[in-house]
Amino acid sequence: MSPPRRAGTTSGRKLLSNKQFRPDIEGLRAVAVLAVVLFHAGVPGLGGGFIGVDVFFVVSGFLITGMLWGEASSTGTVHLATFYAARARRLLPAAALVLVATSAAATALLPPLQARSVLADAIAGALYAGNYRFAVEGTDYLAADAAPSPLQHYWSLGVEEQFYLLWPALILATAWLLRRTGRDGRSAWAFAGVLAVVAAASFMVSLAWTRTLPAWAFFSLPTRAWELAVGGLIALTAVHWRRLHPVCAALVGWGGLVLVVVTCTQLGAATPYPGSAALLPVLGTALVIGAGCAIPDLGVGRLLSKPMLRGIGRVSYSWYLWHWPVLLLAPALFGHGLGLSGRLAMVLISLGLAILTLHLVENPARFAAALRGSSWRSLAMGATATGIAVCAGLALLAVRPVPTGSGPAAVPVVAVETPGPRSAEPTLTPEQRVQAAVAAAADLHAVPANLSPPLDNITKPEAFVNGCVLSWQDIAVPDCVSGAAAGPTTVALIGDSHAGMWHPALDLAAQQKGWRLETFAKVTCPLMKLPILSPYLDREFTECKQWRAEVLSRIAQERPHLIVVDMVRRYGADFGFVSYDPAWVDGLRQLVSQLRGTGARVLVLGPVPDPHTTVPTCLSAHMDDATACAPERSTAMNDKGIAAEMAAVRAGGGQYARLDQYFCTDRRCPVIVGNTLVFRDDNHITAEYSELLSPVLAHLAESALAPN
Repeated sequence: MSPPRRAGTTSGRKLLSNKQFRPDIEGLRAVAVLAVVLFHAGVPGLGGGFIGVDVFFVVSGFLITGMLWGEASSTGTVHLATFYAARARRLLPAAALVLVATSAAATALLPPLQARSVLADAIAGALYAGNYRFAVEGTDYLAADAAPSPLQHYWSLGVEEQFYLLWPALILATAWLLRRTGRDGRSAWAFAGVLAVVAAASFMVSLAWTRTLPAWAFFSLPTRAWELAVGGLIALTAVHWRRLHPVCAALVGWGGLVLVVVTCTQLGAATPYPGSAALLPVLGTALVIGAGCAIPDLGVGRLLSKPMLRGIGRVSYSWYLWHWPVLLLAPALFGHGLGLSGRLAMVLISLGLAILTLHLVENPARFAAALRGSSWRSLAMGATATGIAVCAGLALLAVRPVPTGSGPAAVPVVAVETPGPRSAEPTLTPEQRVQAAVAAAADLHAVPANLSPPLDNITKPEAFVNGCVLSWQDIAVPDCVSGAAAGPTTVALIGDSHAGMWHPALDLAAQQKGWRLETFAKVTCPLMKLPILSPYLDREFTECKQWRAEVLSRIAQERPHLIVVDMVRRYGADFGFVSYDPAWVDGLRQLVSQLRGTGARVLVLGPVPDPHTTVPTCLSAHMDDATACAPERSTAMNDKGIAAEMAAVRAGGGQYARLDQYFCTDRRCPVIVGNTLVFRDDNHITAEYSELLSPVLAHLAESALAPN
């Protein structure tokens, strides 16, 4: 039998077992939380501070794997009740407190629709499934520009809790398999082999999903498990890290910390993440932890063990929980956005809340003798905390229902006069009827009681549901035929999501006129030949380029009689071009000329107003004053850009249809016309308003089809 390892050596370094406390890791937590908090506060130079979460994952993987493997190797099993009881005492009370407090604050401060979304986030967060809720929302184009949730940071707690559920099972299964095969169940190498396989598989999924499913890559356990596994591998190989020469260990530790800090400053919002970029902070953290196995009190460990860093590390969990809701809800409380100094003040306030939570909630629950002495009492306490958070969310949903219009019922707008007794009044055209309705709505205050659609039942247009409007990763062009499928006249609707929002109008017109309507649309992908990036995919938008080529090839083959083109006019530099700039205008001219070369007539639809707010959410907070959500025409429409587009389209041989008169008066663009809600979000019109304008679109299409 080998002699027991001494606590010290002739080199003066202190050697720690896996079960001994690591003050340097407590300091490493401080580095992680400072990176995240200061990044969220918008401190310049820390564009990659989000990697603090990766540091937390590696630390958790190291500590939890070391704990589980130590028990499994010595006893042959893992006492799950004891393990989960400790996790419950450590995590659930503080998490539930912040969930309940944030839910109450959101209910009081945010518009009802936004508050209800936060309450749904709270319920998902309490059940540790919030990360998948955010992943699903992140893949929904129509929800991609929604305001961030004050509970979005709970995604990482979801990953951790899912890790806690699966990791013991993995350890137990490995120990059982070793015993069944007659191998040494105490061998760390066998467990390390399993973790290496998990890490490799997870990393490959992360690389693939970062490119194709970035939201799922960022939020899900399958793409983050490798980071936790790397920490586990350090724990399982700790005996070998302890053999490092002190000088070598010091170099390794300092190199790891430098790698973490440099990553914080060099990565940014444009970095596809996690993907291969996450290797940098994960490797850096692993090196710091590994070096600390050999010299926890020397090298970088001496810095990380400083009292100030350890104090921050001790409060890091509660600070992480509090800082994001405080930063997100403060502007609603004060009624205006915060500058850097204001955000830093909120960071300090959240630190104060974290210190109170540590001493009044975390430590009492964690160290209470009555709870520590009984796993079942600890689990019951954790279940109670979770239940309180869920019930609070459900109760507040009832307290904050979606508001309904309190104004008198409005007369629905009918663009086409129905047959009836002849009137002395002159007959109005559909265009005149809509313009009159817009003028009458300009000063609407109380939201009509018969608002259509209601704020709690705004559905996506069919084209966004049935696959006709392609999402970011889709390339294959489907056959989306509607109207009169066998009609002699073919009309093609092409463009990005703004083309898709006109599908209800043109589909109804096609049914009435006997046209065959073909729809070719892809989100954030205008058809002009422009170099394009995708801020949603964090890379070059290659799928858009492929789709453009396929659509233009299909158009050349099918040779429709009329091509209706539309696109968003709010593209910015993060897409690689800017709406209305010279490249945009010239690209539009070239596109129209190319489409005219197929023999088709080309009709380019002008832009709809930009409301500069998510209209349903805004209305839910201003049910007695809809004008508060209606933008001024001067800010909602770009007249110079429209004029430039019109000239370019005519130069290319097409026709241009200005639509602003069907949305705006000379001074304002109402968001409710008659009883119809105009916008479904912050830029797309509702299917109901699209259908209301069907007679207008039908007339525009007929005029474009008419012989010159």
